[in-house]
Amino acid sequence: MSMTEARSDESGIASVKNVDLKLEVVVIPVSDVDRAKEFYGGLGWRLDADFPFDNGFRVVQFTPPGSGCSVQFGTKMTSAAPGSAQGHYLIVSDIEAARGELTTRGVAVSEVFYPGTPGAQFQTDGTSGRVNGPAPEHASYSSFATFSDPDGNTWLLQEITTRLPGRIDAAETAFASTADLASALRRAAAAHGEHEKRIGEADENWPDWYAAYMVAEHAGTELPT
Repeated sequence: MSMTEARSDESGIASVKNVDLKLEVVVIPVSDVDRAKEFYGGLGWRLDADFPFDNGFRVVQFTPPGSGCSVQFGTKMTSAAPGSAQGHYLIVSDIEAARGELTTRGVAVSEVFYPGTPGAQFQTDGTSGRVNGPAPEHASYSSFATFSDPDGNTWLLQEITTRLPGRIDAAETAFASTADLASALRRAAAAHGEHEKRIGEADENWPDWYAAYMVAEHAGTELPT
């Protein structure tokens, strides 16, 4: 946590402003810690910790690939009912590829869908208001798939390819994984093909165009044409 600014309020008392608050861990309630550990390990998530203590407290932590936030579960951690954690988001750049990988790991994942009615992605019956298939033109933020852990805690895959303006630092150009970078390159290649059709010739400066496109798409700013 970093303090970026300190100032005095009207009373003259120093106050702290703009302190980073980084969400790094979410606790999920489970009934069987070892079963949950096996499940999340089977997803390919990184095991960060498994610390048991003499008083019965135990904490297990996993981090999904490319994620800045981890999940914890264990014993004597929460009074929430096992399975009551619903609709935690897992953001992906390619919903079908992400679903395919989970399926190969033996996870029961819903078909890809988009909400035909607002909020349909959160309906627990899994059918109300959902339209099968990805969102038209793979509209960013609009395609989903769901899966559950053995206790019934649900996870919501959401495909995001272009961020809305202001959602991330426009100067941030890093990608979370090689898969995200590869997906961004494929989208840039397709867009650049259309660009070359418009200008009627091969673009010798394609590396600069790719770079500008990928940064703008990542930040949600205006895309080059």
